[in-house]
Amino acid sequence: MKLYPIETGNFKLDGGAMFGVVPKSLWQRTNPADANNMIDMSARCLLIEDGDRLILIDTGMGNKQSDKFFGYYYRWDDFSLDGSLAKHGFHRDDITDVFLTHLHFDHCGGCIQWNKDRTGYEPAFKNAIYWTNERHWEWAIHPNAREKASFLKENLLPMQESGQLQFVNLGSLAPKAMTAVGQKEAKTFFEKSELGFGIHFVDGHTDKQMLPYIDYHGKKLVFVADLLPTVGHVPLPYVMGFDTRPLLTLVEKSRFLNEAAENGYYLYLEHDAHNEICTVKYTEKGIRVDKVLTFNEMFV
Repeated sequence: MKLYPIETGNFKLDGGAMFGVVPKSLWQRTNPADANNMIDMSARCLLIEDGDRLILIDTGMGNKQSDKFFGYYYRWDDFSLDGSLAKHGFHRDDITDVFLTHLHFDHCGGCIQWNKDRTGYEPAFKNAIYWTNERHWEWAIHPNAREKASFLKENLLPMQESGQLQFVNLGSLAPKAMTAVGQKEAKTFFEKSELGFGIHFVDGHTDKQMLPYIDYHGKKLVFVADLLPTVGHVPLPYVMGFDTRPLLTLVEKSRFLNEAAENGYYLYLEHDAHNEICTVKYTEKGIRVDKVLTFNEMFV
């Protein structure tokens, strides 16, 4: 197995929305804002080369939306999904599986593109299976008012219409009961899926978000998606205003971070524009960041 970081493009979001009830005087220490109160964000995906399979975890925003739409997100840098794949010697037609942590537009927008005549949409990965789970799919195609702007039909329905959509078999992967905030645990709470890596379900940000756990060179790498957007979100109360169930996020973060500190997990940060990976440790103030490192430094 080989892993490759895939940068699909950086953007900006409102810092207040990203940190919820936490005051700016605190969150700006790790995530400084510009004059418009916007902070730097990334859409960092991950490519897994495993035998005959080439699995892409998340796809970024894509490029089919209007200039007005992208104007809200202040995109910056020269990254692109195609450019990042080419850097590692791959093309989007090589992708066999696209695994989606959840179906918000900044995670799945790259799945679908305009067709040749720009009269409709088509899968951007013509040879790939698109993986989500049935519970989250139903949540996304029948969205609540709070998340409706994040679940875009043009990103979702073409997956289904193409026949390339499949659901992860929940089975024994069904979510385990949550524990009290702050309780330390050392129990494994993920199991392997049919894709060859473990999946842990979390529900605080959106229903049935999936976090992949990947065993790689004797270390465990966790793609933390929107449970932990940046290193600035490690302290327990630092929860996004976007989360649909923030109190549940507190419980899920507590359980996950204790697990990560206990077992030395490497946390792959999808949305941190300036930090790729971090580890966490126990301190007198609770779980805090231990090391911040690049993907290549993880294996030095």
